[in-house]
Parts: sequence; C-alpha cells; structure tokens
Amino acid sequence: MNISSRQIDAFLALAAQRNFTRAAAQCHLSQPAFSALIKVLEEDLGVRLFDRSTRHVELTTEGANFMESAERIRSEVNQAISGMRDAATLRRGRVAIALLPSLAAGWLPERLAEFRERFPGIEIEIADVLSEPCIDRVASGKADFALAAIRADTPDLQAEPFCSDDFHLVCKPDHPLAKGTRKHPITTITPQELAKWPFIHMARHSSVRQFLEAALHPLPMKSVMEVEQLATVMGMVRAGLGISAIPALALFHFQQQGLVTWPLPWPELTRQIYLVRRRDRSLSVAAQAMYALLMEKRPKGSFFDEN
Repeated sequence: MNISSRQIDAFLALAAQRNFTRAAAQCHLSQPAFSALIKVLEEDLGVRLFDRSTRHVELTTEGANFMESAERIRSEVNQAISGMRDAATLRRGRVAIALLPSLAAGWLPERLAEFRERFPGIEIEIADVLSEPCIDRVASGKADFALAAIRADTPDLQAEPFCSDDFHLVCKPDHPLAKGTRKHPITTITPQELAKWPFIHMARHSSVRQFLEAALHPLPMKSVMEVEQLATVMGMVRAGLGISAIPALALFHFQQQGLVTWPLPWPELTRQIYLVRRRDRSLSVAAQAMYALLMEKRPKGSFFDEN
C-alpha cells in the first residue's frame, strides 16, 4: 500500500466540503481526476470512506475513523516541511561546537553574539574542553566541528588550519625578566633564561604544556606546580610563586595590574589551531553558517587583533 499526500489532501477536502465539485476545486483538480484519487484511496485501504448520493456525501464509520489519522499525517507532513524550510532559511536549527577553553572564553563570545544577532532562532551548544575531548566529540557526532590543537587527519576526520597561536612570558613587573624586556630586545629572553626561574605549569595533558615542553626540550625546568586552569596560573604568578608562558589566545586572563606579558618569538614555540570535522558528513545549514562566520572572523596576527 502506498498512500500519497495528494490522496490525503483529497480525502480531507471532501470530508470538509461534503461535495465532489467544491472539493475538486479546492485541490485544483478536475472532478474526474479528483474522484479517481478518492476511488484509488478507498481501494488501497479496502474500505468505503464516503457514502454518496445525488444530494449528499457523508463519511462512513470507517471514514470517520480514518479522519483522525489523516489529519495527524497531514499535520506531521506540514510540520516537517515547515521545519525544513526554517532550517534552509536559518530560522531554526542547532549547532554544536567543541573548542579549547582559551578560544571559548576570549575570542568566541563576540562571534557568537554576532551569529545570534543574525540568526536568533538557531540553538547553539558549546563544549569548552581540551584538544583530545574536542576531537572525541566530533568523532562521536556530539559536535559539528571542533577547534583544537591536534591535526586530526584520519579516515573519518579532516583538519584544516584555523589560526596560529604564539606564546608570551607572564611574570610580575618587578621580576628580572620583566626588567630585561624593557632594556633589551625581545630576543634576549632565551629558552635557557626562561628555564632558570621557578615555573607555573599547565597540566601535562594540555596542549599549552605539550608545546612548551617540546620547545624547551632538553632543558630542565624549575617546576613549582602544575594546575588545570589558566586563571589559576594567573593567580599563582601574580602572587609571585613563579613565572609562566601562555598562548596569545589566553592573554585576556593576564592583562591586569600586578602582571606583565611579553612575546616569546621562538619559531619552535607556535601552536597551530585546526578546525576538525567529519569527512563523511556534510554540515547542516546552521552549522555551515557558523563555520563560515568563524572562518571569516578567525584570529589574526601576533596579538590576534581583528581591527
């Protein structure tokens, strides 16, 4: 059995009009074509839906029972069509993004505000997690795409460069390295000099820690402690417990009284951020719109100025 949407519409029109001529006109069909639709529907269902006479058309008991289902089917089809049209015109939809906390807290909010202003009906889900969980969320389908410090090119995932993130020294204003930056060129701060001082580390599973250790290897560092959050690094450095090196994307945490920051322009200390998505799935219309905006507004320059 293969009941068509046209048959459902014809049935509902006739049930409402109780007249073949008026119902056919409502469906923009000739009366013979309309009558044929009703006849085939009854044959497919194996029951008579209408009692006909020269003066009246009335629903049979079976027709009245079918009416409820027909109205529900038509309503569900209308809702589906409306939903697809809303999605196509970005009136409704959903986008899920996973990205590094430094991006989520500093750079992303203004981009989301712009997106919400353009498309207020789109639901947005953000997961601010480290790189490996970012990739896991894309692979499992929980995120449409991710911004992570892992180039996840696999049979299932594809990665494209998003932005580069350089690193900065952060210390108290009275620290010897801070004074040195004022008197001498930036190049006087070498990895050897950085490694001499008590250091506040990010946790070992963070991309910040991994890039820093790779750049300083094999130099031993005077590690004081390791913490999970950049805001904690800021508090420890401001208290004078040590210095640290943080990515440009996280500078907003450290631009306050009691701290100074200075670029560390070492070629080996540059973190590449990638946009990662599934190879086997196209982005939804809403996710594609978010992707286009974030690519257009991606961070640029050493301090990621977007002027």
